[in-house]
Amino acid sequence: MPKVVLTLLLGFLLVSCKNDKQIWKSIEVSASAYNSLEYQTSDQPNIGAWGDTLKPGMKCIAVSRDLLAIGIGQNTKVKITGLKGIYLVKDKMNERWTNKIDIYMGENIKEAREWGSKKVTIQYAISPE
Repeated sequence: MPKVVLTLLLGFLLVSCKNDKQIWKSIEVSASAYNSLEYQTSDQPNIGAWGDTLKPGMKCIAVSRDLLAIGIGQNTKVKITGLKGIYLVKDKMNERWTNKIDIYMGENIKEAREWGSKKVTIQYAISPE
């Protein structure tokens, strides 16, 4: 009996540990920076378009809505040329923007201004299907 239970448990663990390998794709986009300030966002500057709460120190970005169609949606992992770490997509930009990301920089206006606006290559993770 214990061998049967152990075998079933092992089988369950193997099935539940699916292969989470991701494919990284690249695209060149315009990149700017934004802060949690009403005049830059909305009357709820710490809430992203999907309802995510943004806090200073988080590595997250907003994306133009055309990027949603290529698989860069909520919680997509993104690497940005020139910046360390992995950023998560937590916000969407106004419809007037295309092929653009906005890097969240908390309340640090100076840092956002120093970043400015530039072309960057990003890599974004998609799950193989």
